[in-house]
Amino acid sequence: MSRRTLYLLAVLVIVAAIGYFSRRPGVPGIRGVLASDAKFKPLDVQEPQLRLDLLQELQTVKSSGDQRNIFVATPPPPPKPVDQPKEEPFMGPRVPPPPPPVQVPAQFFGYAVETASGKRLAFFSSGDDVLVVAEGDTFLNNYRLVHIGNDSADVEQISSGRHASVPLVQSPEDSAKP
Repeated sequence: MSRRTLYLLAVLVIVAAIGYFSRRPGVPGIRGVLASDAKFKPLDVQEPQLRLDLLQELQTVKSSGDQRNIFVATPPPPPKPVDQPKEEPFMGPRVPPPPPPVQVPAQFFGYAVETASGKRLAFFSSGDDVLVVAEGDTFLNNYRLVHIGNDSADVEQISSGRHASVPLVQSPEDSAKP
């Protein structure tokens, strides 16, 4: 390289440096901020001192609601359980649970009254079988028909002596009629 080219390159670097530093502001930051600072007016505060008495009062007052830190994203812990009085241990024999209710394996779907004797007959369906049972008779080898009502039949389980009420079930054809 010739000397002339080196001098020209040095002059160009100096001109570029001068141009760069002359356009750069003296205070670091954004250029527009300096212009907006001239429009700033401070608030008119009557008492600029810190009121420590009010701050102390706020710190001593406890709120009745749940305390939660608003700067933590996790949910607050669950509330502490209320202390319940301990039950005294049971002394003596335990009472067995009551037996399950009587389940009659048949549906009561109707009844009839004999005109000559006034005796009531109930109609039960058990699977594909239709049973015609009079009051006081047994059916399905384990059940006795005690009473026939207008909307239910009272049945006694012979082996245990427990009673059950079997509701009257309407057929789909009867329920479709107005």
